[in-house]
Amino acid sequence: MNDKHTAAHLICGINPVTEALKTGDKVVSVHISKQRQVNIDEILRLARERGVGIKFEEKNFFDARFSKGHQGVAASVKAKKKITIEELLELPDRKGEAAFFMVLDCIEDPRNFGALLRVADAAGMHGVVFQSHRSAGITETVSKSSAGALEHSNLVEIVNIKHAIEKMKKKDITIIGAEADSDLSMWDINMKGPLAVVVGSEGHGLRRTVKDMCDNIISLPMLGKVNSLNVSVAAGIIAYEALRQRRK
Repeated sequence: MNDKHTAAHLICGINPVTEALKTGDKVVSVHISKQRQVNIDEILRLARERGVGIKFEEKNFFDARFSKGHQGVAASVKAKKKITIEELLELPDRKGEAAFFMVLDCIEDPRNFGALLRVADAAGMHGVVFQSHRSAGITETVSKSSAGALEHSNLVEIVNIKHAIEKMKKKDITIIGAEADSDLSMWDINMKGPLAVVVGSEGHGLRRTVKDMCDNIISLPMLGKVNSLNVSVAAGIIAYEALRQRRK
């Protein structure tokens, strides 16, 4: 299936479809392979409770639309609703919590994008900001890679993430950039207060103009022979260090 921005599109996989059904009226129809016999009870129950049509399809329905990993389960869903940066900045106050955001600087790999959404959801971040260009955007691959986290994420798509960072700084939110070559460790800074973690692409890291806007640039201690981690793994470690500090 082509990764395109569409008004309605297909997502696949047991977790993404289940989570989409849990979010309300987003799902238009559910498609299940006639060969699929197990782990579909919850999907069937949720679809029936919400009055969503269920179609049992031949194997070629999935093979023609998806690469491997569809698990014989798909759903036609409405486009993911996004929010504005102003709406995002209001969320922490409404919850009585210190702001905790992730900002994606030109993450173009849809699998990394989806994995980062999964990290943000797991760590309890209030939302994720990404650019409308030089970004993977919201696609079927992102949905599958997020394992359902996409459906629960507050997303801000903006022309330039630097504008979002500027608005965050005006709200006294500390901006932390992640780069492999920094001498400052994540253990050296206080992440208990309002915080935004900015991560860049694996190929190029943070752009210089974005890096200059960060209050601190941190790295992870690397003790092995390999000098870098996958961006979603690195973001997950930083997010959970912030979570540890906040819970302490």
